[in-house]
Amino acid sequence: MPGNTETLTASPWAIEVEAMSFCWPEGTPALHEVNLRIAPGESVAVVGPNGAGKTTLFLCLAGILLPQQGRIRVAGIDPRDPEERRRLPERLGLVFADSDDQLIHWTVADDVAFGPLNLGLPEAEVQRRVEKALRAVGLEQARDRVPFHLSSGEKKRAALAGVLAMEPDILLLDEPTIHLDPRARRELIVVLNRLTVTRLIASHDLEFQLQVCQRAVLLDRGRIVADGPIRAILADAELMDAHGLEVPHSLTHPHPHLPISSSQPDHPLL
Repeated sequence: MPGNTETLTASPWAIEVEAMSFCWPEGTPALHEVNLRIAPGESVAVVGPNGAGKTTLFLCLAGILLPQQGRIRVAGIDPRDPEERRRLPERLGLVFADSDDQLIHWTVADDVAFGPLNLGLPEAEVQRRVEKALRAVGLEQARDRVPFHLSSGEKKRAALAGVLAMEPDILLLDEPTIHLDPRARRELIVVLNRLTVTRLIASHDLEFQLQVCQRAVLLDRGRIVADGPIRAILADAELMDAHGLEVPHSLTHPHPHLPISSSQPDHPLL
């Protein structure tokens, strides 16, 4: 790996990736020469067709998959280093597409407390984090409910609360609107727009992305093919069509009574 790793260690970026490549064991390439910089506090949409590498990118950032080439720093941590990787769950949280993968206890509060308890934090600090995270997602009244009895939208927010309780600097959300009805989707938009941590959101729901992100990164066949202001990227019909995507309806038929963007939080929470 060429270059000076210490340059990345001192980096001001929340995420910095240089020439990162990943291949599956059978040799199928999933990411190729990915270069990406995310500033602290940015909310970035990761878009692309099925198989573009969006989830693989997230798994590499989270230290679940280890890239074979390139350099990477996430909140100052190299996810490929076994010693450094142990600190990653305190700095980065990943919310999976299927919330049931993250809800394993008999009450919502116990699920949210699971991560902080594993850090060995005092009970009072664990409870403080649980209450703060439940408030952030609007589930204070659901703390004693069984997670499996929640609606899809409530499950999504409960899974998010479990990640927020770790007080990470960076959030990765993979297809957060799957199985959500319109009301639950709107509630999630409100929650995400009130957060101030760095957010990367992978979703095929481009109208949702317009509501919660200011920047878009377009992936296709494991490569970043476009990176810039979200409205400029998603409104480029030629670019979108070339990569199997469609321009969101709101960009071709803007509603006169809707704001151009609602992605700025009125009352930041975290």
